[in-house]
Amino acid sequence: MRILFIHQNMPAQYAHLAAHYGRDPSHEVVFLTRRQGVAIPGVRKVQYDLPRQPRTDAHHYVKFLDEQLLYGQAIVRQLLDLKKQGFRPDIVCAHSGWGEALFVKDVFPDVPLLIYAEYYYRGHGSDVGFGNPRFDDLDVICRTRARNSHLLLSLEAADWAITPTRWQWAQHPAAFRPRISVIHDGIRSDVCVPDPNASLVLPDGTTLSRHDEVVTYVSRNLEPYRGFDRFMRTLPDLLKRRPKAHVVIVGGDETSYGGPPGDARNWREKLLAEVRIDPTRVHFVGRVPYQYYLSVLQISRVHTYLTYPFVLSWSMLESMSTGCCLVGSATPPVQEVLEDGVNGALVDYFDGAALLERVCSLLEDADTNERYRAAARDYAVRNYDLKSVCLPRQIALIERVASRNLPSFSSSAAADGFPGAPPEAP
Repeated sequence: MRILFIHQNMPAQYAHLAAHYGRDPSHEVVFLTRRQGVAIPGVRKVQYDLPRQPRTDAHHYVKFLDEQLLYGQAIVRQLLDLKKQGFRPDIVCAHSGWGEALFVKDVFPDVPLLIYAEYYYRGHGSDVGFGNPRFDDLDVICRTRARNSHLLLSLEAADWAITPTRWQWAQHPAAFRPRISVIHDGIRSDVCVPDPNASLVLPDGTTLSRHDEVVTYVSRNLEPYRGFDRFMRTLPDLLKRRPKAHVVIVGGDETSYGGPPGDARNWREKLLAEVRIDPTRVHFVGRVPYQYYLSVLQISRVHTYLTYPFVLSWSMLESMSTGCCLVGSATPPVQEVLEDGVNGALVDYFDGAALLERVCSLLEDADTNERYRAAARDYAVRNYDLKSVCLPRQIALIERVASRNLPSFSSSAAADGFPGAPPEAP
């Protein structure tokens, strides 16, 4: 089979799929990307760039669309070059988020297109206006609707789509949901494992282990979308109530979601100016190598994961697989994987007192702590293991889409037993 993957930040969600097909010489695998300095054995990388910088003087409802159209056009140029070289894929797998999937079917109209439909923006009920039931900024709501333009065009063109959680599936328009399978990217539960002998050397030379009382927080970047401000504001009371506790915070100072603070260079500096903490007990380690990150999870006594209703972080499921005792926010899609009192604890995102209480109680209650750890690990392995659960379902989906063995658009994907489809609409 000839497979074309498209993602501007190779390999991203296609890491394991591309590697799987690349290992088999009977497949011809091509990956279109903007990213430099990355390679996958058996996969031919084709690099592209945008022809110009996006316009900044457009109407603010479509300021993203100009860039997305540039991505779409850049992909068209590469597809035409591949076509001239004699490469015609049997299936194209493309992430729709940046506009790369916009015009694929215009170059290869008869080639099945499977898009990764990660997120669909809503003016209500998700991240926009989160926590404000009276949010009524019509300008923001309208702009949010317009932001879906490229996503809708990609959905309309695609033969099928995949999304990682039921909540993300439910965010998409009802008319398209029957053509979207829910299959998570998967986690390497054989790598993300508990290790009672793990230790962590901090930048100041301090060594921590499972014998220490360690509270952990992980995010790609430290920002409100992932509850960094909420977490930081609990620390003075946490450190006072737990005098032996250390806090390890993983994350960079850039902006992944939302915007930067208006009165500081980044959210870490803003919160440090607001909150008084003991720097010998609160350790900012920045972005770290993967093995160091795993060690953070492995020594954690209580791990926190807070988020707006938004895309679920890989680190959430990896922390469960590593056997962390989790306190998470009662927001979707966290509630999809964490059940309060069963495999972790859930607290209201905005209730700092509740967060403090649950963290402290789980630091104190060793029996409940261990029960949550074991249940979290078991749940992650049974439902999200890469090798035994998610990757086989992804492969089955790709091969079925490539063979055009699809349910009709008007039928229920669940009724047809299509792999990865929700058994019922959420």
